[in-house]
Amino acid sequence: MVLAQSFQFLPFVLLFITLATQSRAASPEQWRSRSIYQVMTDRFARTDGSTTASCASSSNGYCGGSWKGIENKLDYIKGMGFTAIWISPVIEQIPDNTYEGEAYHGYWPKNYYALNSNFGSAADLKSLVNAAHELGIYVMVDFVVNHYANWGDANIDWAGLTPLNSESYFHPKCWVDWSNQTSAEQCWMGDGYVPLMDVNTEDPNVVDILNNFARNLTATYGFDGARLDAAKSIRKDFWPAFVSATGVYSQGEAWFDDAASLCPYQDYMDGVHNYAMKTHATNSLSGSESMASLAAAMNDLVSQCKDVSLLGSFMENHDNARMASVSSDIAILKTAAALTILSGNGIPIVFYGQEQMLSGSSAPYNRQALWLTGYPTGPDTLYPYFTTLNTFRIHVSTSDNTFLTAKPSYSAPTNNVLSVRKGNTMMYISNEGSKAPSTTLTSTGWPLNTVVVDVLSCQKVTTDGKGNAAVKMSGGLPVVLGLESALVGSGLC
Repeated sequence: MVLAQSFQFLPFVLLFITLATQSRAASPEQWRSRSIYQVMTDRFARTDGSTTASCASSSNGYCGGSWKGIENKLDYIKGMGFTAIWISPVIEQIPDNTYEGEAYHGYWPKNYYALNSNFGSAADLKSLVNAAHELGIYVMVDFVVNHYANWGDANIDWAGLTPLNSESYFHPKCWVDWSNQTSAEQCWMGDGYVPLMDVNTEDPNVVDILNNFARNLTATYGFDGARLDAAKSIRKDFWPAFVSATGVYSQGEAWFDDAASLCPYQDYMDGVHNYAMKTHATNSLSGSESMASLAAAMNDLVSQCKDVSLLGSFMENHDNARMASVSSDIAILKTAAALTILSGNGIPIVFYGQEQMLSGSSAPYNRQALWLTGYPTGPDTLYPYFTTLNTFRIHVSTSDNTFLTAKPSYSAPTNNVLSVRKGNTMMYISNEGSKAPSTTLTSTGWPLNTVVVDVLSCQKVTTDGKGNAAVKMSGGLPVVLGLESALVGSGLC
């Protein structure tokens, strides 16, 4: 079986050998300064550039988004200051239109050695990566190595899978019990309609095949980063060799809401999605959790994680509710945006459409076709807001070489306000929304008799002889403070 699979891999290499280049091997240190825009390939942009092509919000099928469509909209992404994109899994999916729809999302693999032709050709994918690199944008690819998929759990065509084409390469069928970590690692996700057959990553032959797959895919297309799907569903000690094989920065999906469970994954991969921040922040912004509790959760991450600057800070993604479904208050939505970019707890990740305030609460409604918005960039959207936030982060990280690795600290100066201190910056956010009364906060720890600026409103305040600044918060909007002298050349305020 191993020889057969090695032979199957050969056509994959030969097919793309003329396109192959060495990976840029972007390191964790290079990724710290990046800001990631997550693209669901099928729902972001079409090759034909249409802004009217049908894609119902309830659709569970392919809508026509493509790699060429992403390439044609890179300027839209760069205009918000994003310096990396994370794209959907690129490999071939099961072709069926199942009871649960089609594999437009990319998480129902069938063949690791072929591309998803619904998104385009090998040349299209390579063209996207090259075009992104020309704009200084890194590309992160999504690896799905925990499972394969099938339409129904009876009479699975094991031989039709590539390269793991035997039932012996998979764990015996059992449905996941998420309260049991052993079950999460050994059992199948999905259900009887679309079971996700769990790959046996204890088998050394399987491990070799997966590592070779990772090495070749990354090098062939020049990807700069690896997103590791379902990282908590595979034994931790599988990941170091796989990450090494990719040769690039890795960030895993380990869906835990507390630092004690989340942080240990950094011993096996570079970073993880910061679900602890996302969960507590969403609760706080929706009013079900205090700002003091959020501050405590954030400080726990700083004290327990190996390197919080390599976590992935997010408030939305393809598996979670849009913030605009949590609240329609513009101040809350701007607060979520500011927390994503400037939380201090890692590399920002913004899910496509957050800038357009898309409001789906669950799949597929949180995966709306972005082209139907027309891609507006004006003040009625969060597009210019993200531009300002990213511009500030880029400026301070390039003008102060200690900023990115500086450990943040969090506190709750009032019941409804969180403060975030990182280096020579300070952010204040409120969970009261637009109804919040204007309030003046005393911001401490600044140089004496020095001008500080809120880069979001351009409010300027001179500190007193003790290094305190009286900062006004209005309408529940975030305040982001930096030294006026440090803003020279930023184009802000």
